[in-house]
Amino acid sequence: MAKREKLVIGRLDVIDLPDLGVVDIHAKIDTGAYRSSLHCKKVHEEDGVLFFTLHTDAGYKEYATKDWTQKIVRSSNGKAQKRYVIKTRMRLFGRNYMASISLTDRSEMKNPLLIGRKILTNKFIVDVSQKNLSYNQKKKN
Repeated sequence: MAKREKLVIGRLDVIDLPDLGVVDIHAKIDTGAYRSSLHCKKVHEEDGVLFFTLHTDAGYKEYATKDWTQKIVRSSNGKAQKRYVIKTRMRLFGRNYMASISLTDRSEMKNPLLIGRKILTNKFIVDVSQKNLSYNQKKKN
């Protein structure tokens, strides 16, 4: 089987999360972060079901899933935090990629989604001088 060529992605992009019904969410590409993270509030678990409220430019939407785990995540300030993690698809450059995303309050951040190197590795090359390469391709099609 032929190896896929790596795509060039910029430092910022606007992508889709089809499993969550999210279109055009602003994302920062962060090679320093291991896992991707998504801005959510009201994250809690009851009887094995994870509930969370997703915050995007389009507004708020509540979700529930039984497919989740918890992981210890060390943030950029060095603090370790236990976070809920879900698996969902990210749509970049017209392709779907399964991603492991931690749910956290990113209200102090410019972008509601951070894309970490776990999803980037062996698929993308980051060119920090570029932005919105996937989104611009989507708009053309």
